[in-house]
Parts: sequence; structure tokens; C-alpha cells
Amino acid sequence: MEQGRSHAAPPAARLFADVPAQVARGAAVRGGTPVGSRGSGPVEAHGEGARGEHVHAEQEYGVPCAAPAHAPARRMPQRHSVRGQVLDALRKALVSGELVPGEVYSGPALGERFGVSATPVREAMQQLALEGAVEVVPNRGFRVATRTARDLAELAEVRALLEVPVLLRLARTVPAGGWDGLRPLAETASAAAATGDRALYAEADRAFHRALLGLAGNRQLVAVADELHRRAQWPAAHGRPHRTADLVADAAEHVALLEALAAHDVERAEVLVRGHFAGGE
Repeated sequence: MEQGRSHAAPPAARLFADVPAQVARGAAVRGGTPVGSRGSGPVEAHGEGARGEHVHAEQEYGVPCAAPAHAPARRMPQRHSVRGQVLDALRKALVSGELVPGEVYSGPALGERFGVSATPVREAMQQLALEGAVEVVPNRGFRVATRTARDLAELAEVRALLEVPVLLRLARTVPAGGWDGLRPLAETASAAAATGDRALYAEADRAFHRALLGLAGNRQLVAVADELHRRAQWPAAHGRPHRTADLVADAAEHVALLEALAAHDVERAEVLVRGHFAGGE
């Protein structure tokens, strides 16, 4: 497909496989009436979405949704709005490369495959545009940003400038037992890497780094570093695909870094963490 040409979205079974099925079923609308609806009251939701997000299905479509008569009413996911679910799925598709750099995707096409209207898809894409992951293409949709090797190298440099001094200070001050809570996270990252699922590993990788920096007690630092890390995980256009062996090797660096930090081996920790950033994770 030519670069920039708009095309249909990837199959929903792959792109949105992790989104609860009731979201798609409860949000699907045909002829103005939800599939399976009998006109009963709104489905409850206890989400913690930001103000203005579409938490209730009837807020999105203007009609209430209900389960069939033979089944109890389903509730929307408790912790995420529909937009939040779509945003999470799109972020994973970006990391995995399922949304291809340079290609244009329309809100209606993605929404149709997801079983929701185009509105939450567009809202999610607008957030991704603010993050620099996609670009708005008027009257067409959103183009996935094309990342270069230089872009990724610059992000790695900024991350190193921000995180290395903090980690070295922690290596001097945190007692050996203070690192024990991070070992399960390192193990989780290793298990995710072994699956070869880049999106799954990306989440575990970021969780490990958030916990590392969290020991510094600076929430703003964690937030800024995590956003930089997220951007660093988007693949470069025409870059070499990450193999399972690459992910496994990257996860092994977490374990080695923890050992150096727990041993207060500052020199070893610096070599490892700088090499980790240079490797792109």
C-alpha cells in the first residue's frame, strides 16, 4: 500500500483482542437501536474516566443499552471508559507495529471494526496526536507518525540525562533489601519477553522502570520519564523488527541492573543503565 493512503483498519480480533467483549456488544448499534436491547434503563458504570469521557453507552449513542432478557444486565468496564479502552488498544497496536507508520486510518473504519461509533476512536486518536504518535489528516483520518532512528536516539539521550543520575543516587542510598519489591516486576518482564509479544513486554518494561524511579519519591519525575519511555517504544519506520531474542536480552538487563543496585556497585550500575538506554528500551 502506498504511504499515506487511507485503508481499512486491522481486524478487530487482533487489534482490540484485549478489550472486554461486552464493550463491543453493548456499544454496537443498528438502525439506532443497540443489538440485543429491549429499551431498558442505562447500564451502570463505575469508571474513573476523566471529566467528559464517554463512560455510559447511552451517552455515546443517545439510547440505553441492555442485555438480552435471558441474561442479567452487563456492566461497562468499571475502571475505564470506552474511549480509554480504545486508547489502550491503539497504543498497543502502535507498539506492536500493527498500525503502520505513514499509513492513514479513519475513525469510522476503526470504530466499525471495534463495534463502537467513530467518536471514542477520534477522541483516542486526538490524544495520540497530542503525544506525537499520529498526525491529523483533515477529512481523511489520522496518519501514524513516521519515526526515524535519530528520533529514537534523541529520546534515549534525554531519558539517560534524566534517569541515570537518579538511579546512581539510589544505588548509593537504598539498602539492599529496598530493591526486593522490584524483583517480581523484573520476572514479569522476563516472562512477557519470552512470549515475543512486543506490546505485552512494553507494558511490563515500563512498569519496571516506573518502580525503579518511584524509589526516588518524585512523582513528577516518574510521570515525565514514563511518557518519554512510552514514546521511545514506538517503532521506527523501516526499522528492524524486534525479535523475541531482543526482548529476552533486554529483560535480562533489568535483572543484572537490580543485582548491581542491590550490591551498591555504582560503576557497574552506570554501565548497565547507559547500555540499556542505548539499546532503545
